[in-house]
Amino acid sequence: MSQAIHPFHLAFPVRDLEEARQFYGEVLGCSEGRSAPGKWCDFNFYGHQIVAHVAPEECGCEALSNVDNHKVPAKHFGIVLPMDEWQALADRLVAVGTKFVIEPYIRFKGEVGEQATMFFLDPSDNAIEIKAFKNMESLFAK
Repeated sequence: MSQAIHPFHLAFPVRDLEEARQFYGEVLGCSEGRSAPGKWCDFNFYGHQIVAHVAPEECGCEALSNVDNHKVPAKHFGIVLPMDEWQALADRLVAVGTKFVIEPYIRFKGEVGEQATMFFLDPSDNAIEIKAFKNMESLFAK
C-alpha cells in the first residue's frame, strides 16, 4: 500500500443540518468546513470531504444485503482506521448510546483479511461502516 491516498468527496442527504452538525461534529469528531445556511455543510471525515445536503425526501436506508449472516445496508460509506483508533471510536459510540445496525465485531478472525467492523446510522438514516484491519496490507487481499 505504498500508493498515495487521494481524498474522496461524498455528498449525501440529511433531514436537518443541525442534527448532522451534532452527529458528525460532536459524536464522530469531524471538523466543519464551508456551508450554506439551511442547505449544505462540509465535514472533514478523516481527511475526506463529505457534504451533508438538506434533502429529507432522499433520506432512508431500506435496501439490505446478507453478509456473514448480518443484514448489511447496501448503501453505506465509511472509513478504514488503524485498529486502536477503531477501538477508541467503538468505545466512544457505545458510551454515547449509539444504536448499532451491526455491533462492533471481528470478521475473518485468524484469516487473511481479519478485520473489525461496525455499522450504525446517522440521524438521517445514512448507514456508516467503520473498519480496521489487523494487517492493513490485507485491505485488498483475496
